[in-house]
Amino acid sequence: MRAVIQLVKEASVTVSESKTASIGPGLLVLLGIEEADNIEDVSWLAQKIARMRIFPDDDGKMNLSVQNVNGEILVVSQFTLHASTRKGNRPSFIQAAHPDIAQPLYENFVQELQQYCNHSIQTGEFGAMMEVELVNNGPVTILIDTKNKE
Repeated sequence: MRAVIQLVKEASVTVSESKTASIGPGLLVLLGIEEADNIEDVSWLAQKIARMRIFPDDDGKMNLSVQNVNGEILVVSQFTLHASTRKGNRPSFIQAAHPDIAQPLYENFVQELQQYCNHSIQTGEFGAMMEVELVNNGPVTILIDTKNKE
């Protein structure tokens, strides 16, 4: 699984010209799932994101988690995070999981992340063409890959 985590002042998702989800201060999580991902990846990533200390404390240092600041979370599925650009100029998405595999893992991820948060998790619409708006705070953007746990 790959996730792009962005610290935001606000974020929202619009599908078919209708705003379907929005959050205030917190995290926007763009989530990509590949064929090899499993429930262990879901659990590890949900815990990592919930506990990641990227919010500023009173001294302005990144020292607080989304749990500590009572922040909101918006999760958006994004298979393009598994784009391969090795050959040619057109990305290949062959490593991205088929929706039959990806959607249950995506839903499990949202449920698992919910266990760690004080707010209900907002989501995009799986498989839909979405417009994502955000005001990045910092800017802080972190990339996590469960196959490369750094």
